[in-house]
Amino acid sequence: FYNDLRRLKRGEPVDYVIGFTEFLGCKIDLSKKTLIPRKETEYWTAILIDEIKKTGLKKVKCLDIFSGSGCIGVAVLASTQNTSCDFADKDKNSLLQIKINLKNNFIKKGRYNIKKSDVFNNIKGKYDFISANPPYIPTIKRNKVQKSVLKYEPKTALFGGKDGLFFIKKFLKGLKKHSNPGCRIFMEFDPPQKSTIEKLFKRYKYRKWEFHKDQYDKYRWAVLSPD
Repeated sequence: FYNDLRRLKRGEPVDYVIGFTEFLGCKIDLSKKTLIPRKETEYWTAILIDEIKKTGLKKVKCLDIFSGSGCIGVAVLASTQNTSCDFADKDKNSLLQIKINLKNNFIKKGRYNIKKSDVFNNIKGKYDFISANPPYIPTIKRNKVQKSVLKYEPKTALFGGKDGLFFIKKFLKGLKKHSNPGCRIFMEFDPPQKSTIEKLFKRYKYRKWEFHKDQYDKYRWAVLSPD
């Protein structure tokens, strides 16, 4: 108890001190110090799950890329019956964390694969739904990030280059090769990036997209279709 108090006083996030957090009814272990799932991500993941349930498809193949703790894909698998999900991340701690969270939430082994991949470099399949929460904080905004976040959370999961768009560009560039007809892609971003991201959608010749606000009335995520 006193050790935990000392950790909290030093500014360590309470989710790391406790060792887990809750995400759409799933217990997400954080023992490997992966990025702490945010409420904004939880908000749009619930909408993603509702869309999956309404597809009418007998089998739905999903990709959770930039997985981190695996919270998005784990919640999808825990909340649906007809889905499989591939998890992709380049960080070894994330890959270990995903395994722990799949086991802790009683997800059967035949429903998922875990892939070490830098964006799409080790992804070969095509998917019906793709969820992406890439590192998107611009490094030039580093001084505006909470001190506790900078000190304790993995910087590789936070920062996306000078303008925050490094990984988003790589993701959008390779996305069409891994999308089934009618694929729906959910992608989180930093609200000030909205206009620039729309230009990227046009540059990479996407035809349909929608921007959505989070529960705090900020544009936080987009849904796009490659075809």
